[in-house]
Amino acid sequence: MTALLEIRGLEVVFDGFRALDGVDLTVDQGELRFLIGPNGAGKTTLIDVITGLTRPAGGTVAFGGADLVGRKEHQIVRQGIGRTFQTSVVFEELTVVENLDLAASFRRPLRTLLRQRRGISDTVAEALETIGLTALAERPAGVLSHGQRQWLEIGMLIAQRPRLLLLDEPVAGMSRDERERTGELLTAIAEDHTVIVVEHDMEFLRRYASQVTVLHEGRVLVEGGVAEVRADPRVQEVYLGRNREEAA
Repeated sequence: MTALLEIRGLEVVFDGFRALDGVDLTVDQGELRFLIGPNGAGKTTLIDVITGLTRPAGGTVAFGGADLVGRKEHQIVRQGIGRTFQTSVVFEELTVVENLDLAASFRRPLRTLLRQRRGISDTVAEALETIGLTALAERPAGVLSHGQRQWLEIGMLIAQRPRLLLLDEPVAGMSRDERERTGELLTAIAEDHTVIVVEHDMEFLRRYASQVTVLHEGRVLVEGGVAEVRADPRVQEVYLGRNREEAA
């Protein structure tokens, strides 16, 4: 497989605290990678570095062979990287389809943004179908359930046609049914995209993850398949060991 994201020796220091301490990470094209670890392990900081929100003290981040360190957020988006945050960010007063159309518009020439939308573009229609919100296309985003808002935000990323999606705790606060639908959605998205998921829900991890990277104290503790990672005594001690029932 071809490496899409290659991180080497990544270091981030906040007021003397090493949030990331020599992280090496390789994610291949078309991979669905889960990133786990206890609070403070450096998961979100790692995502922030990839997307340009945080500048590292050392190391390299290469995406498709291009160095991302020092690039601005909008430049990284145009490179083909999109992310969600722990709290969904949608425009509540706009409809579902208007949110998707707005997200898709960043690749369109400025003159086309001044025209009134007529119909639904193929890109937006595909995103609607993928996230399962076609029937709610004309509903204001503000009336959606928590899970539906998360799916809409994922759809807004898909509409931008990224090569890499970074999803920060996408099932946080969801019901069991919503988590199941989200797992199916991520599996479907991974057929055409590379996806990195930051997650704490271990049941969700067991059901939908294939490759897992465990962070601890700013370092990569272990990587591998779900069964391999769960069986590693180091993981049980620093992460799963906090809840032995989940480790069983």
